[in-house]
Order: sequence, then C-alpha cells, then structure tokens
Amino acid sequence: EMMKVDMGGAGATFGAAKAISQLKPDVEVHFISAVTENMISGRAMHPGDFLKASNGKTIEVNNTDAEGRLTLADALVFADKLGVDAMIDLATLTGACVVALGDDIAGLWSPDDQLAIELETASKTSGEKLWRMPLEDKYFEGLKAIHADMKNTGPRAGGSITATLFLKQFVEKTPWAHLDVAGPVWADKDNGYNNTGATGYGVRLLVNWVLS
Repeated sequence: EMMKVDMGGAGATFGAAKAISQLKPDVEVHFISAVTENMISGRAMHPGDFLKASNGKTIEVNNTDAEGRLTLADALVFADKLGVDAMIDLATLTGACVVALGDDIAGLWSPDDQLAIELETASKTSGEKLWRMPLEDKYFEGLKAIHADMKNTGPRAGGSITATLFLKQFVEKTPWAHLDVAGPVWADKDNGYNNTGATGYGVRLLVNWVLS
C-alpha cells in the first residue's frame, strides 16, 4: 500500500512549482515531470527488452521494477537541451538509499561541487535533510551490457550509486544534481516537522534553493 508515495519526486516538483509561482522570484524555472501509468498490460515491458532513449543510448531491461529511471532518462535529456544554468531531479529511486540513510535523510549526488554546496545550504535553511553521496564512476562497470550501452540495474551492492550513474548517462552539459528521496517522502508518525503521512519532502528545499 506504500506504493502510493512512489511519486514523491513528481509531487515535490509540482508542489515547488505552486510555491514558486506564488513567490514570483526573479528567475526562470522549468518544471518537468515524466509521468506515465505504471500498470501491467499486453504492452508492458519484459525482462530482456531493449529500449532506445531519446539521446540514442540503448538500454537492456534486466529489472522491470527499475522503471522510474527509464522515464527520468528522457526527462533529463529534454531538460539538458533547455540551456538552463542547473538542473535537479528528485525521485523515490531506490530502497538502497533508505538502507544507507534511513527515513529522514535524502541522498544527494552531483558531479558539480558548487551545485552540491548550494543544495546543502538550502537543506540547512529549509530543515529538509540530505547527505552528499559518492559518485563512483568505477561502479558503472556493473551496468554494462553485452548488446546495449547499459542495463537498467546493476549489482545489489551500491544500488543507489549505480542508479545515479545510470541517470548520469543522460546529462551532457548542464550542472546537475540527483536527489533520492525514497526515505523522507513519508513519515510514520508526527515528528514536530512533518505530520504523519506524505511529507512533501523537497518542496521547501527546492524553494529555498531557487530563492537563493
């Protein structure tokens, strides 16, 4: 029944869009959400399928449950072509991030130190916790496929890192950060900051980042 919060990244994107439209900061912001129905049908993908992303890279589907990163891939390619100063993606991407950081802290990955620092500052201002994680390029070896550019999942160890490295293949020129928000999008009980239930994690963080 908890799968209803598996759209936490998209929810935060729309929440931030509403807040920023009301605050009207002197900055142009684009909000992109790659939304699709996640449902079994006669046209559902199968293990072993091969897909081509919008940037031409090929993907072997070895795990149909790692579907979110497939939609994020094309969203990142699209955003990268907009000529923006920076871009951030949010997703309830991996259970591995929850294992590493628990329910209160999001994982932050970025090859851009300045963008990472800006988000860490926004985190402290907003009270929405995050922790910068390593972007270990060597781990991409676990995603390599024989008949495609990559598989959509790697080995169990370092799963949140390999998921981020997968996304990295779809960003060419724009400073970029990835937030894995799988843990903090839900609170099992009131904690003085969030009520029980969906938390909207990321809205306050993104708003503070844009305002800064």
